[in-house]
Amino acid sequence: MIVIPIKEGENIERALKRFKRKFEKTGTVKELRGRKHFLKPSVVRREEVKKAIYIEQLHREED
Repeated sequence: MIVIPIKEGENIERALKRFKRKFEKTGTVKELRGRKHFLKPSVVRREEVKKAIYIEQLHREED
């Protein structure tokens, strides 16, 4: 369960924004969308490798 402490006099929109950011970091929505359809383990692994290659290229361009 996500708990967002609200400070005295804090704007509700700001607290809601903090909640949304925290909820996004948990990855719940991403996991639910991923479970909609079955993906073979080989396909999942292939996508992970492609993502890792992409991130590595970004880091190399940065340096």
